[in-house]
Amino acid sequence: MNTQSTYGARDTYFQSQYAIVLRNNLVAEKVCDVNTSDLKRIQNPYGGQPTATIQAVAGTYSVSAWTVTDDALTVTDEVIYAEHVFAHEEFFAVFDIAASRLDNMMYSVAFGIDKFVINNLCEDATGAYTTPVGGFTTAANINTIMGNLQSKVAGYEDAYKGTFLIVENTDLVGFAIAGATNGFSVADSNLRNGFMGSWMGTDIYIIRTGTFVTATLGSVSVTNSGHRVFGVKGVATYASPRGMNYEEKGITLKTGKEIVVYGLVGFKLWTQKAALVVDITLA
Repeated sequence: MNTQSTYGARDTYFQSQYAIVLRNNLVAEKVCDVNTSDLKRIQNPYGGQPTATIQAVAGTYSVSAWTVTDDALTVTDEVIYAEHVFAHEEFFAVFDIAASRLDNMMYSVAFGIDKFVINNLCEDATGAYTTPVGGFTTAANINTIMGNLQSKVAGYEDAYKGTFLIVENTDLVGFAIAGATNGFSVADSNLRNGFMGSWMGTDIYIIRTGTFVTATLGSVSVTNSGHRVFGVKGVATYASPRGMNYEEKGITLKTGKEIVVYGLVGFKLWTQKAALVVDITLA
């Protein structure tokens, strides 16, 4: 510790590191397949859906043409954050704030990737649904909305993978009230434990307000303000080659170190499965 007047008294630090800042929930890995290999491109070619003919016994048939369409994920974007730490910033020697700061930087990049994936998932969905007036914030709408959403993917074999719904924290009001007033065991559980994160077999993931955006994210423009997303798990893939990357380097004319954290990202909602993800418009 130095002997400046501001440190005339002995200080007690709350922790060995600064307390971690408030963080948003990360959900992309819970609803997508994730690829962290070195590949820049992941290919998934497909043929058209064959439709069998039902006919009286005849022993004859017609021959259809078969074509292959390329479907590929390409890593085209990066999420990055950098800071410079001067050598004279002695608080790094007082206690281990550096590890805490690096952890915060890595989270910032991770959240950027998550936001990129969630918005692309919503943008590329070919299923569509508009909620009744009041959306998820109106408790009386919840059962109707969930029933309609599940009907969008019911009957497909992929549905066994389980379904998800991603909403923002302000939408939780309707679920909380509906959970406390629907049925005996459901209401008892919600009243004792709070909303448990599942409704009618669908896993509900809560993210913070402002994650669904109308904006340009890297190479992609999305129009998701006022939207939410529902679908079958695992029908989309995002790639993050080598995961999170960290570099620390000295630079000319400045003491200390420059620290940069970055991650590459690519996303694909596979064409053949795009109908299993629903873009929800709030009314």
